[in-house]
Amino acid sequence: MEPPEGEITKLLRLAAEGSQEARENLFQLVLPRFLSIAAARLRREKPGYSLTSRDLAHEAFLRLDGQKAHQKNRAHLYAMFGKMIRRVLIDRAKSKGAQKNGGDWQRVSFHSNLSLPPHREEEVLAIHECLEKLEKDNARQGRIVELRFFGGLSNEEIAEQLGVSLSTVESDWRFARAWLRMELEGRRK
Repeated sequence: MEPPEGEITKLLRLAAEGSQEARENLFQLVLPRFLSIAAARLRREKPGYSLTSRDLAHEAFLRLDGQKAHQKNRAHLYAMFGKMIRRVLIDRAKSKGAQKNGGDWQRVSFHSNLSLPPHREEEVLAIHECLEKLEKDNARQGRIVELRFFGGLSNEEIAEQLGVSLSTVESDWRFARAWLRMELEGRRK
């Protein structure tokens, strides 16, 4: 069950004003959704991946909490959480010694819904680098991919977060998905 928007917004405001109690209450309130997002993201990892959804959710929340920028509402909070999930996974992949420019990467299967089969850290880096390239060419499309792939947001939530129409999000998502598929396939050659 999703907590009410107003309650999250109120706790975000109080936490931004320095209330430790509000911060703790906020974390407990959003923890189920954060765990769900983290679990969905980790289902794409290979079996035996050493990071649990609880560890990923907590690490992402700690990074989010450590930022100076304050989240405005539930959609913004979840969007920023998705960004932190991405950073945790990228930092983890880099620390595992993955090569920046591909080195001995293996073929990456890319499905039309932007989900990947179980994969290695190097593949997370490949997706990250492609996404960075897309963000340079079209920041909104890059943000949509990040919010869906790493943040687990729906098209409706993304539209709310970005302040655009649902049809814009759907159109950008189709284009970005196709562009990323071509980009990833080009890296295999």
